[in-house]
Amino acid sequence: MNRIDGKIAIVTGGTQGLGAAIALQFAQAGVAGIAIVGRTKSKGEAMAAKITAETGVPVAMVAADLSDLAQVQSIVPQTIAQFGRVDILVNAAGMTDRGTLVDTTPEVYEALMATNVRAPFFLMQDATRAMIKDGIDGRIVNIGSASERTGQPFLCAYSATKAALATLTRNAGFALMRNRIRVNQLDIGWMASDNERALQLAESGDPDWEAKAGANLPLGRLLDPAEVAKAVLWMVSDDSGVLTGSVIHYDQSVWGGYDGQAPAPAAALEI
Repeated sequence: MNRIDGKIAIVTGGTQGLGAAIALQFAQAGVAGIAIVGRTKSKGEAMAAKITAETGVPVAMVAADLSDLAQVQSIVPQTIAQFGRVDILVNAAGMTDRGTLVDTTPEVYEALMATNVRAPFFLMQDATRAMIKDGIDGRIVNIGSASERTGQPFLCAYSATKAALATLTRNAGFALMRNRIRVNQLDIGWMASDNERALQLAESGDPDWEAKAGANLPLGRLLDPAEVAKAVLWMVSDDSGVLTGSVIHYDQSVWGGYDGQAPAPAAALEI
């Protein structure tokens, strides 16, 4: 079950955290090759070598800054030059910079939009052009966020980028159905990724923040990148059938359910 034997995959953000977990899961599920994308070449090459050593699957590092459109548009051509084609694209990279409606700077807004929306858009464009040209039944998965429906006040611009990504996913799923290219999104909740751990530790200074946060959650812990990776594998495998244009909520929460009481109001914003 959940096999993707012989496929070629691109995973952005694949040098660490969720992206690396997805790349490893794909390698264990039979892919013929993977291109992992990240900004730091040495870090990516180390992760690529680690996955190859563990699974025997060829993994190529593609160094690219997703805020730079020219670098984004080099990713698919580099992958095709290395492996000959693209069957699967996972847009797992993303910025989670903080900012409310009143204090988000234009620079942070532009960076979030470039990395979280523009980069996936043009990666999807390049990948689908290649898939259509080669007659490939392609698979695309975008990693969204449960925050795309409303989001926390301190993640205002970030939440907007994930809402835009959800609409892009639905639109592309509808547009590409006749090309047999399935496009879906996984909206994840609070996850213990490398980036989240670093952010929380920097903001709180508390090395025990994760255990304390988990104690207040229904299932007693944050999401684990490895379990999210399994869901992504299912979405790109034949086991997900004809699923396309779907944005799936993946969290220990149910929208509209408030545990018998109204949620606490957000604090007033200050200028």
